[in-house]
Amino acid sequence: MKPIKTSMVARLPLAALTACGGGDTEDRLDIADPVVRFVDVSNSGPQVTLYRANVARGDVTNVSYGFASNYFKFDMGSADWSVRSSLAGTQIGSVSIDPLRGTKNTIVALDTSATTSAAYLIPDPHNKPLTSDSTRLRLMNGAYNVGSVDIYMSTPGADITTAKPSIAGTAIGTSGPAPSNDSIDIPGGTYQLTVTGAGTKTILFKGQTSFASNKDLLLVAVPAAAVPGSIRVLLKTEGVAGTTEIAVTN
Repeated sequence: MKPIKTSMVARLPLAALTACGGGDTEDRLDIADPVVRFVDVSNSGPQVTLYRANVARGDVTNVSYGFASNYFKFDMGSADWSVRSSLAGTQIGSVSIDPLRGTKNTIVALDTSATTSAAYLIPDPHNKPLTSDSTRLRLMNGAYNVGSVDIYMSTPGADITTAKPSIAGTAIGTSGPAPSNDSIDIPGGTYQLTVTGAGTKTILFKGQTSFASNKDLLLVAVPAAAVPGSIRVLLKTEGVAGTTEIAVTN
């Protein structure tokens, strides 16, 4: 449940709630229609199309690596969503969504090896306080070549030797925080992003990124094909088309 009582909500005009909620008030109150987005970070797979109950999404058709839609609404009612090869119709993977109001869903197609891929679902309850202007951050680990990871969001140039991970122990093929748990809150600003092996300080990736307040961000760790055992990190910013790659820093 959202951290504001229903009786209190009933006494507040919607305009006032919208002003303090940053434009996503209905999501925060769990009364918004369910939404889903699709992110394709499968470098080994073909161009794909997204289907709901065997009906293709016209705006997610014949897409390829790096594609990321924004959230779109869909009807209530449980249904299977599948990711299929646009040319052959072969199913890459499928997930089942039993939608809840106020929940934001992400379907991710990613590689599970150098030659295979699958689809994963991330349901996010989006339990964000009405007055918060923090950014929501989540990690998807598609780096099958390095295993579970920790990430640190810190001041540029910071030493992470004694720091605690911002998101810890994200296994391959899942998200951190775990699916059906809220994304973490983080203030807008400029950050050093460090990815390490889970439970270690062995750095796998270090880069820098900046973002404003009240954003919705998904980081996706994927293999760096040219360098065995290393990774790249892609960023999906809600409201911005596609993904961008976070540049490596020393």
